[in-house]
Amino acid sequence: MATQRLTKHNAAMIRAGVSLLADRGADALLLLLDGGTDWKRVSELTESDKNVVIIAVDTLEDLDGAAEAGLKPLALNKEKAPLLERLQEALLESAADELIRTNGEVVAVYSGFQQGRLDSISHLQLDERMRRFTVRDLQTLESSVPLKTIKAVVDLASQIGREGREGKPVGTMFVVGDTRKVLDHANDSGVDPFRGYNKKHRNLLDPKVQEDAKEVAQLDGAFVVTPEGVIERSRQMLEVSHEDLKMTKGLGSRHWAAAAITRKTKAVSVVVSQSTGTVRLYQNGFLILQIVPMDKAVKWQEFAFEPPPQSGEV
Repeated sequence: MATQRLTKHNAAMIRAGVSLLADRGADALLLLLDGGTDWKRVSELTESDKNVVIIAVDTLEDLDGAAEAGLKPLALNKEKAPLLERLQEALLESAADELIRTNGEVVAVYSGFQQGRLDSISHLQLDERMRRFTVRDLQTLESSVPLKTIKAVVDLASQIGREGREGKPVGTMFVVGDTRKVLDHANDSGVDPFRGYNKKHRNLLDPKVQEDAKEVAQLDGAFVVTPEGVIERSRQMLEVSHEDLKMTKGLGSRHWAAAAITRKTKAVSVVVSQSTGTVRLYQNGFLILQIVPMDKAVKWQEFAFEPPPQSGEV
């Protein structure tokens, strides 16, 4: 279990965050920590009886006792992720759990330069683009595809939309479920890198397979994925009619094909837009959900700071 020492310095930084929270009238105070600590003392420092105080750490076990102290615990499961990604994940999860408004303000205190030492405070202005897929959203889908499979595909698509590959934007599509009927409308667009491998080496629930899929996503064609999360085919061109479909203007052929295949089958399609990185999910020929890349969802605002006058100054 990781720990975060509540030193005099760290305590002072937390108090500074509380002061800025009050000054800005922000929605919540977010403490992004490296592990568990004295939650009762943190509750006292943050005045959690009158403020919303979100505690974000990487593992659930490090949050033991935080809720009992009146704090809002949040497990990120992103121990090896960069700081900005961890911070964004904390904001997105907080918005999804309705701890903060998607257009609200948050004061965040975190270790920006040295692990274990709180040294940075940010005032963050959120906006409506913070909305993203949540488990609650996915549970509204009436699909035979298990929730964990859809969530894994959506998470992977979101990473592709946010990161691209080798500095370049990437667009791709995943068609999940009703595999046999989907393949009736699909043809190879080139050599399939996944063909011939054992199922365990094609399962998108495996992080290693996800990394392989990111590489293949740079090539033309769609991934056809079974309900269990196994990539049955990649680099597939879908041949489906677009009649009677109503689509938003400006969307390309990949989105039309994604919507059309879900009209012809019981599959669910997840599409990554190459131009914007936006992820869209289609079912029964209709757009059901969408997510905007996280790196475009947070506005960082600088705040003015005037150092106290030196001794002897008026």
